[in-house]
Order: sequence, then C-alpha cells, then structure tokens
Amino acid sequence: MKNNKPLIILTLILALGVITLGAFTRLTDAGLGCPDWPGCYGLVDVPQTQEQIAQAQLAFPERPVEPEKAWNEMIHRYFAGTLGLLIGLIFILSFRNRDQGGPLYLPLLMLGVVIFQAALGAWTVTLKLMPIIVMGHLLGGFLTLCLLYLLYLRISNTGAKSMDLSLARYTPFAFIGIVILTLQIALGGWTSSNYAALVCQELPVCHDGWMEQLTFTESFQLIPPQRDTYEYGYLGAAERITIHAMHRIGAMITFVYLAWLAITLFFKAQSSGIKKSAMVLGLILLVQVGLGVSNVVFALPLAVAVAHNIVAALLMLALITITYSLKSRPENAYV
Repeated sequence: MKNNKPLIILTLILALGVITLGAFTRLTDAGLGCPDWPGCYGLVDVPQTQEQIAQAQLAFPERPVEPEKAWNEMIHRYFAGTLGLLIGLIFILSFRNRDQGGPLYLPLLMLGVVIFQAALGAWTVTLKLMPIIVMGHLLGGFLTLCLLYLLYLRISNTGAKSMDLSLARYTPFAFIGIVILTLQIALGGWTSSNYAALVCQELPVCHDGWMEQLTFTESFQLIPPQRDTYEYGYLGAAERITIHAMHRIGAMITFVYLAWLAITLFFKAQSSGIKKSAMVLGLILLVQVGLGVSNVVFALPLAVAVAHNIVAALLMLALITITYSLKSRPENAYV
C-alpha cells in the first residue's frame, strides 16, 4: 500500500478541495442551483443556450435558471464524483494487496462513507436543503477527509516515528478533543444550514437580551415540519439566535480545551514530533479564532467564511495527528 502513497495524498488534497467547494456552494446559496440530481436541469452541465434555458424553465418552472449558482453546484459535484472514483480505486488496490498486510478495513469504511455521501448529496436536493441533511452532508465530508488522513498516517508509520510513551496518559484527552471539535463543527453546520450565521453581530456572544430569547426545543428539532423548501431557513429569530449563541459558546469551550491540550503537550513532550504537532495545533487554533471574529466584525465575508471551514478541517487533522502519535505503537502501523 505504501506504493500508493501518492494516490492517497492526491485524494486527500481533493477531499479538502471538495469540502472547500461545498462550503462555497452553501455560502453562495447555490445548494439548489440545480433542482435535480445528479445532472442539472436534465443536463450533464448547466443550461447555456437559449433553447436549453427555455427547456429547463419548462421542466422546472418553480426554479428560474441561475447559471452562476448552477455552475457552483455542478463544479462541486464534478469534484465530489472524482473523489468518489479515487476512493473506489484506493479500495480496489487495497483489496488486491490484502495478502501483503496492507490496511483493508479503513478503505472499505471510506468507500461506504463516500457512497452514503452521494446519497446525502441527492437528498440535499430532493429534500430542498433540509437542515439535518445539509449538516449531515457537511459532517460526511469531514469524515471522508479524516479517514483518508488516517490512512495516510498509517501507511507513513507516523505514529511510530513520533510516539512519546511519557505522554500516553494524555491519549484520552486527545480523543475528548476530537469529540468536542466534532460537536463544534456540527454546531457550525447547523448554524449555516439554518441561515443563522448573521443573527448575532456583536461579541462575545450576541446582542443584549439574547439569553431571554433562548428556545432549545424548536431550535434543535432534527426533523423539521414539512415544507416545500428549506432554502433561506424556516426558523424564527429566537430560534436562530439560540443556534448562533450555542455555536459561539461551543467555540469558547473548544478554544479553551484545545489551547490547554496544545500548551500541555508542548511543554511536557520529549518527542520533537509531538512538540511540533502541538505547536501546529495551537497556531491553527489561533487562526480559526481570528477567522471566527472576522466573520462577526465584517458580517460574514465569503472568503473568510469559506476559510473558516477549511481551517476547521485543518484543525481536525492536526488533532488527529496528535491523537494518533500518542496512541500508536511501532507494531500497529497497519490495521
């Protein structure tokens, strides 16, 4: 499997690109840029000629053709489809080399996740941006990236190179960090899919009186009432304030915990590898906080909002690197 390392690196980079394109699609309100799936108004690309646009309008009279949004959506689908094919190739190569002791279960899990991701992509369109589906699609993209990165770490034997037995007791704390960060990413996805990103434009949490408007049952109702579309949201101001406030509070908790973990590991580690990983974690965390504050101060500029998604992914990869290094033993490079 080590011979396929360039393929895995390429697929890993593509997965990060797909997450970036997904964020761009969501933030430009292009999730329904194509009202059907997997094509766009019945085509493999976007309607361009006057005849194609006229036919598209007849077929989908409820959805005017917006070429720019449609292209955003289709480019995302092209890249996501290519990613699925590469993950399928990784699984085939892993299956063929299974007798050589290479990892098999991880590529199989990746293949299952990417197939489910395709289903979530279709449901995102057919269920008209239902928030739970949009958030699930986001988390599925992050999971795909993390599994690819874990496969990369295993074939690179990174853990065996960086392991520091004196820090083994911090392994559970690193796992807790992954759980906290995952919950925070989910909260971010829930905030975005419910169009609640701009309801609080003051720091540190929200405007005066926000605590009196909290309403948790309605704000975190996973199965929403039936609607023709969920585009641009369906919740009231109080529900959106609740969602946004919880994302802000979650960000504070995440920052405090991961900052403590990074500082502790940096000063206690004997391994230069873990020291560097802790430093990288801390630096990425600071960048993410800066992006979060910028989203508030500058009212969610597109470039900053997209970068906020990318850096969240990099933060998770840095945390996985630390966790894997703390947990690894030389003999378990392949699983």
